[in-house]
Amino acid sequence: MPPRSNPLACALVAVVLAAASGAPAVRAQTAAPANAPVLTLADALDLAGSASPNIDAADAGVRAASAARRVAGLRPNPSLNADIENVGGSRAYNDIEAPKQTVSVGVPVELGGKRSARIALADAQGNRAQIERVAAGADLRLAVTQAYVEAVAADRRLATARDQAAIAAEAVRAAHVRVQAGRASPLEEQRAEVLRISADAAVDRTVRLADLARVNLGRRIGRPVTGALDQPWFDRVDGYGPAPLDADSSLTVATARADEKAAEAQLRLARSQRLPDVTLSAGVRRLPINNDMAAVFGVSVPLPFFNSGASSVAQAGAERDRATALRRAAELENEQAIGQAQADVANAAAAARTAAGPSLAAAQEAARIARIGYREGKFGQLDLLEAERTLAETRSSAIDALAAFHDAQAQLDRLTASARKD
Repeated sequence: MPPRSNPLACALVAVVLAAASGAPAVRAQTAAPANAPVLTLADALDLAGSASPNIDAADAGVRAASAARRVAGLRPNPSLNADIENVGGSRAYNDIEAPKQTVSVGVPVELGGKRSARIALADAQGNRAQIERVAAGADLRLAVTQAYVEAVAADRRLATARDQAAIAAEAVRAAHVRVQAGRASPLEEQRAEVLRISADAAVDRTVRLADLARVNLGRRIGRPVTGALDQPWFDRVDGYGPAPLDADSSLTVATARADEKAAEAQLRLARSQRLPDVTLSAGVRRLPINNDMAAVFGVSVPLPFFNSGASSVAQAGAERDRATALRRAAELENEQAIGQAQADVANAAAAARTAAGPSLAAAQEAARIARIGYREGKFGQLDLLEAERTLAETRSSAIDALAAFHDAQAQLDRLTASARKD
């Protein structure tokens, strides 16, 4: 015979239905106003680009490299020489009219292609600075994306924790009604009270973590994050993976190759410096005897007796060999890292689809059945609480899986970022 309805059962049903319907109300309280603009990931990246000190440092490095290129193309400055001969001597040379005055200009002449070697080295270093600028942008994109993912996930966790706290509070009231009516043991009310206290403590912890996540994101973008975040973007899993990319254009390989080219240019400069430069001079000399003028020409050549430049060439050659070996290692490690990252993204996507799809749907259906069964007197309170707890844990697992997917995707995007981008 089906159980008869009574006022106690009606009150209990009302309490349970309030617990089941309390989650949307809690989420509405945590959501931003309807007219508040949503801060998307693209917006966060745009804001972060203008507020990042790392980008400013990379831009300064590019300007410094450009200035170094102009310096490398300059020729040596000439020198002005003034000589007075035959001053303060004896006999005839003691006369103030005896000294000879000579004024000449010396012009260094670089040999061995030193200027072109300096320019080649400056160009290689400038290319390295440009790659560092692109790498700084890619690093910033990764950091902002990770901060954004954590902020969205923290908001989701907070909503789940508040839902669970609301359900626990309603369960305490339901247990109290049953105990007062003599239909349940006081232990049931105490058990529900313990769960409520734990749920409230979880809300407090989650609030602090959510606030911290928003503060961290705000530091990255240069302004407080008070509005809503892009929740639909967080739920999207399809279409993962980067576009096909030439391995030569990846930042890791491009950086290693730029270092190798700079080392080769440094070796060329070291070789060119083995040939001494010549200084040519020309001037005029006044002869005090008859006040005549005479032309003076000269040449100066350093003698490389002690430092022939061989050691500098050997050092530059070793540095070039080291850069070549590091470039080969970077190519191998980059391919391995990209392959691992692609596998991580695929695994994370599969886990996110399962956790946010079939698993979550099954938990929601189980909770719905438990509520109906509790309303009809077929299930006890523990069955209902277990179903609600499982649903909350499944929601948390889904959030973690989605966050892991977006983090893995961001890591892959960083590894495959092209050095040819602006």
